[in-house]
Amino acid sequence: MTFTRHKRHLLAAGLAATMFAGLTTANAEVVSGPASDPNCMVPWAADTQFHQFAKKDGPYRIALANGYIANTWRIQMIQTAKAYAAQPDVAAKLKEFKVVSTGEDVPAQISAINNFIDAGYDAIVVNAQNPTAFGPVIKRAKEAGVVLVAFDNILDTQDAINVNVDQKGLGVLWGNWLVKHLPNGGKILEVRGVAGTSVDTDRHNGVNETLAASGKTFTVTEVVGKWDDGVAQKAAADAIATNGPFDGITAQGGDTGIVQAMLDAKHPMVPFGGETENGFRKFCAKFAGEGLKCSSAGTGPAQVAVAIKVAIAALEGQVVPQSIKLPTAIVEDPNFKENEDYYPDQSDNFFVGNAFPTCGINFTAQEIMGQSKENQ
Repeated sequence: MTFTRHKRHLLAAGLAATMFAGLTTANAEVVSGPASDPNCMVPWAADTQFHQFAKKDGPYRIALANGYIANTWRIQMIQTAKAYAAQPDVAAKLKEFKVVSTGEDVPAQISAINNFIDAGYDAIVVNAQNPTAFGPVIKRAKEAGVVLVAFDNILDTQDAINVNVDQKGLGVLWGNWLVKHLPNGGKILEVRGVAGTSVDTDRHNGVNETLAASGKTFTVTEVVGKWDDGVAQKAAADAIATNGPFDGITAQGGDTGIVQAMLDAKHPMVPFGGETENGFRKFCAKFAGEGLKCSSAGTGPAQVAVAIKVAIAALEGQVVPQSIKLPTAIVEDPNFKENEDYYPDQSDNFFVGNAFPTCGINFTAQEIMGQSKENQ
């Protein structure tokens, strides 16, 4: 095909205009707060920026790019995401909701996000395997006008929306619990999560900085439990056999398995700062009189629903904070109430506190457990 010089100029101008328009709609505008939904979307700090994306017409195609899947929190998170997307008022805004879990392989998760961008999805929510490894794909999402929302394990960038609880604050809470109950210091077993994730690093730093600042002498034995009951139980059992007994325990997840390891080894019940698994809280209530004094705190898997809610709000042109802080669910000894803080008739693997009422998000166990964990 032959073009005249005039036609070439027109074509070049048209391509430039198209490229410019794409870049304009890709970038969120920094605007004044508050958020369109200030009760739900609470800015992380006083200097958190507020963003407003160009409004898109729905319904939307939204994807969840999860990494690690091999523990009950992640399984419940996937189930919660599907349950939220199936709610009638949410489903009406969705043309498609896709879920992919890629495991601990960071490049595989990045590839999944790239595939969603290439496929033209409007928004992608991600639980990132690494906070700093996603730079190029974040740039691609921004240039393509794709809203990227990270939750739980967030991304170290201003070009994605981050939704999280204060993970380091959880570590500080558990550290203070041990300091309070061990006035003379002592030997601590720390069961960590998945290496390389922001959650594991932040919680670990919170615990250990708090113990170090207490002025007491604490000796910490670290093992990796991957937030999984089976893995954590074995890691705790091995630690008890080689370095025990311990005066206190803190764990990021898999806590039901850790208490079971204590029971199997006839280890004394000791103060424990841990997560919100139903089985763990059952143990906390049952063995409180024998010394299992628990601080059970964490972030319910329902924060994925908040991330989806925020993604939809951004696509609708609403004002959203770049970094959103969610409340933490906390129950501590002696305040464990049956059928409120733990549920004797429900699975040990169910995470309690899986609601964010300020965002209008709450689920029954039946809603969640009726969903599958598989990719869709």
